[in-house]
Amino acid sequence: MNIEHKVNGPKQYSDEELIKSWPGFENKYTVVNGVQLHYVEGGSGIPLLCLPGWPQTWYSFHKIAPQLAESYRVIVVDIRGMGTSGKPEDGYDKKTMSKDIYDLVKHLGFEKVNLLGHDIGGMVAMSFAFNYPEAVDKLVLMDGAHPTEGMLQMPLIPTKGSFTDKMDVNMPYVWWMAFNQVKDLPEKILQDRFRYLLDYLFSYVMLDDTKMTDFEREVYASVYNKPENIKASNAWYQSFTQDIEDSKSYKPLTMPVLGIGSNSSYNYIKMGLPYLAINCKVEGIMDSGHYMIEEKPLKVLELVMNFLK
Repeated sequence: MNIEHKVNGPKQYSDEELIKSWPGFENKYTVVNGVQLHYVEGGSGIPLLCLPGWPQTWYSFHKIAPQLAESYRVIVVDIRGMGTSGKPEDGYDKKTMSKDIYDLVKHLGFEKVNLLGHDIGGMVAMSFAFNYPEAVDKLVLMDGAHPTEGMLQMPLIPTKGSFTDKMDVNMPYVWWMAFNQVKDLPEKILQDRFRYLLDYLFSYVMLDDTKMTDFEREVYASVYNKPENIKASNAWYQSFTQDIEDSKSYKPLTMPVLGIGSNSSYNYIKMGLPYLAINCKVEGIMDSGHYMIEEKPLKVLELVMNFLK
């Protein structure tokens, strides 16, 4: 089978160059569920699949994946529409994306896996757990859970005084949820200019955005500068209404679930997750914003490792 691999941006930001800083990991590509997936794999032992979120790629796990690989067989996946994975016209609802991951699990020969998802990756991981519970040992969700009808109550206009240069933990205004719903326009505005959005976003949602280095920002900008990549990643958001409909038929999860919330999401996860997962535990990293792996990697490692044990 011929696997197409298109390099995103300058060579120093390519999968081949970036993987060199992950000892023992390899880049791999395969086609499952009709879509090409790129993933990196390293370590040995019980499998742990990691799913990144917007607007990042597999590289977002670079601060914790090598350490996790000392105890687990770690596979970090560029989900459908991300990085050098395929970007088909459709299939961005989380149920279809979870089928991508399930078929990858079977391709790799696993019966059961641990799952760790951040942001959009958490939505896909939770959909996987809803649709294939027999294939999940433990589930970790970091600032990301399956879309529910609560999303429909998000304000279009922020409450007076709540929209400042940092996200308000009590009244978070996530304007990009609406912006990413728009078709055709974002890629025209942001083509070759995505770094502007990245810099604003990291400053707004992180407590200390210096923890997101210039190099990391350029890695992600090199991917999301391309209109086809912007379009594909926005499709994750445009499918939320279908995800919400799908969620109405799901039964609460019974496997062990750990929810990790940042300063802006902990209270929401603590309130909402017990309705979706019977056997769940919620931890907060209150001295970190949304990008916890960058701001507090040691704390993330501690919580994940203790839970998986």
